Amino acid sequence: MDGFRDKVAVVTGGASGIGRALCEQLGRHGAILVVADIDAEKAEAVAQGIGNGGGRARSAALDVTQAEAVRQLIDATVAAHGRIDYLFNNAGIAIVGDAIHMTAADWERIIAVNLRGVVNGVAAAYPRMIAQRGGHIVNTASMAGLLPMPALVAYAMTKHAVLGLSASLRIEAAPLGVRVSAVCPGFVNTGIVEAAQYLDAPREAVAPVLRFLRPIEASDCARAALRGVSRNRAIIVIPFAARLGWWFYRVFPQLWLPAARWAMGRYRELPGAS
Repeated sequence: MDGFRDKVAVVTGGASGIGRALCEQLGRHGAILVVADIDAEKAEAVAQGIGNGGGRARSAALDVTQAEAVRQLIDATVAAHGRIDYLFNNAGIAIVGDAIHMTAADWERIIAVNLRGVVNGVAAAYPRMIAQRGGHIVNTASMAGLLPMPALVAYAMTKHAVLGLSASLRIEAAPLGVRVSAVCPGFVNTGIVEAAQYLDAPREAVAPVLRFLRPIEASDCARAALRGVSRNRAIIVIPFAARLGWWFYRVFPQLWLPAARWAMGRYRELPGAS
């Protein structure tokens, strides 16, 4: 993956989880990084860690829901380095629970971060990349963007939208010299589970279920994602189990849906769920 050397990359949600792992991997491969996150202190710690390891990184406080703030960061990056080669739209949140408990504020919050945040990144970076006749936009979707996911209805909605945006924009962007990819991880050991909002069943009741799914480490996810990006894959599904699940759903949807309904029934039996 030497193609990342000396390339300018902005990673949103770069202070933790997959975003942090992407930053650390890119730093090792010689990229020039902007670690952007709403948590400025953690973003600075990640950037310092990369710098201490011989990489090149700076941090930036960023709320991806603010279009003007995203535009200013992209403009500042181009002003400092002359170009932007990669934008990783990675920032995201999760809301877990029965959709009947979702409030209007819950829906708005997850749309603002998971979908509008990606749109804001694309709107800011895409014209810049067209002007420089090159660049790669990488949007973090999810396995929940490929399959129906009960108890993650709002999250799945946003990730399906991110996948649709990415696949459609990829076609438009290719003749203009810009690449677009979507990364669709399965269950990954990141802080998003701890930071998620739980509508009904408490976190401690859901955690054993997630552990049973044997999540992969964020570093392994980032490594596989960057391999896919370097090969300009349209949809990068990680790990193999997620690819297998996607294939199974496409070939045998009549079998997947009863299993999903069963899983939702079991979820509703958890303490505190309804």
